[in-house]
Amino acid sequence: MELSGIPVIDVGPALDGDPAGMARVAARLDEVYTTLGFGFIANHGIDSGVVEGVFAASRAFHALPRADKEAIAIDEAHRGFIQMASSTIVTSSVDAVRRPNQSESFMVMHEQGPGHPDVLAGVPLSGPNQWPAALPEIRGPIEAYVEAMRDLCRRLSRVVALAIAGDAAALDAHFEEPVTFLRLLWYPEQPADAPDDLYGAAPHTDYGFLTLLAQDDHPGLAVRTPGGEWLDVPVAPGLFVMNSADILQRWSNGRWVSTPHRVVNRSGAERFSVPFFYDPHMNTVVRPFGRGGAERYEPVVYGEYLIERLKKNYVRHADRA
Repeated sequence: MELSGIPVIDVGPALDGDPAGMARVAARLDEVYTTLGFGFIANHGIDSGVVEGVFAASRAFHALPRADKEAIAIDEAHRGFIQMASSTIVTSSVDAVRRPNQSESFMVMHEQGPGHPDVLAGVPLSGPNQWPAALPEIRGPIEAYVEAMRDLCRRLSRVVALAIAGDAAALDAHFEEPVTFLRLLWYPEQPADAPDDLYGAAPHTDYGFLTLLAQDDHPGLAVRTPGGEWLDVPVAPGLFVMNSADILQRWSNGRWVSTPHRVVNRSGAERFSVPFFYDPHMNTVVRPFGRGGAERYEPVVYGEYLIERLKKNYVRHADRA
């Protein structure tokens, strides 16, 4: 099944750990993510109320006075408010990006208190989240969404491992304490006469392992097909858009693709979306599963790969040592 050219994948049979169900879903994932690299996932088990709660929290946050948002401006640990035009995707593999992204966002990562071993060890991007003092009530629904998505992604990661390595447990150790990003994005409407190279999100690939995206009722996302054309992703209530990212491409030895995608909001209204990024621990050494072939990538430490891209693409991290 497809929606406007985007495959729909029923992941339900795999989520309870049934070996036969996992094998069927792994085969379907392998079909989709070695070609387009994007799909809708259905029967994911996330309650619609949890999704509605995080969108309500996002709308409430973005409606705050600017001073309240700027009081929690993004910090060195990449948590907090990211203001308009503060990121430019210079690492794009398909476009010479010169204009900054036309979006604002609130970034929440994995919560780590001052006594967490990663904080004590000085692991990059470790630390607590920032929350708006004027809107404490959004923390509950946001954390509920993070918990639900983290559990879903943990289950999906085992199906992915089965597909790329032949062993559902092959990646377990790297996700005992995953790096997660929840980004509450707001895109203003772009005028019809905006230049062609002005994007809500310029063409890019995601840096990590898996991305699961919830969209509101307004389209804007497009993915680049293997033939180089841009395919608009429709709005599909109740489904998540899932894509494989750079680290997963490397782990799969290049079989699974990290597909460029972009956002242009010409929907006639403001647009909200909620991507959840699920990645391995910062210290994870990513070595390809060759699956019988020569390794196409040198081993890389995920955290080093990530920090390099943040430094290049975000003003806040540009001067990071």
